[in-house]
Amino acid sequence: MAMSITELERALRSLRLSGMTATLQARALQVAAHEMDFVEAFSWLVQDELDRRRSRLLERRYTLSGLPERCDLKSFDWSYNPRLPRRDVLELATLKFIDAREDALLIGPPGTGKSHVAKALAALAVAHGRKVIYREAHQLIEDITEARELGEVRKLRAQLKAAELLIIDDLFLRKLPAHAGDELADVLMSRYERASTIITSNRPLEDWGRLLGDVVVVTPLLDRLMHHGHLLRFEGKSWRMREAAARVAKRGSTA
Repeated sequence: MAMSITELERALRSLRLSGMTATLQARALQVAAHEMDFVEAFSWLVQDELDRRRSRLLERRYTLSGLPERCDLKSFDWSYNPRLPRRDVLELATLKFIDAREDALLIGPPGTGKSHVAKALAALAVAHGRKVIYREAHQLIEDITEARELGEVRKLRAQLKAAELLIIDDLFLRKLPAHAGDELADVLMSRYERASTIITSNRPLEDWGRLLGDVVVVTPLLDRLMHHGHLLRFEGKSWRMREAAARVAKRGSTA
């Protein structure tokens, strides 16, 4: 006994074939209009299901990564700061550094695009099926501290270690607690030559020992990061200052 479209949709939903369910009526109309035969229509239905599943998997990866926004490099205005390390950034965008388990340090003044680039690289890695974790530096330390208090620090460390790409954004943007150096060192040492890490910071490397309060920890930490690492220096004008100036000019023109 043949099923109606409604019954077929109900059956597909029960089989968790939401991609097929969404396009069943359209594919049936295409067959009825002789735009395609049954086999062709069925192959498209299967592709619809595969596309839906890939899309849902991608959304789940984005959610699990912790990325607060989806940045890309296509919209990045390289002409605003001609001194930015464009060539090095685009080389990182090939994601070969992840396969090579290399690290990257993005250093420079606030507003020069470090976080945008790091988030764009993270989003690109997620889109290519990589396991990514993004955290602002102070949030990472807070997460570790909370996990330790709850007796779940081993679980969190295992998650951080398993990520193919870990982004630690805006290191030193906020004052870190006294134990931050040790916590950061533990995370980075566990990932050394096993997975890739990107760190962004507006403070020069020579200040890290003082800011973390432990030169003894920082020296081997930086040594390992740079052993298989890329140092990208971001210089030039602030994007945020440009946007602020544009807002002021706009208000002035409408006053």
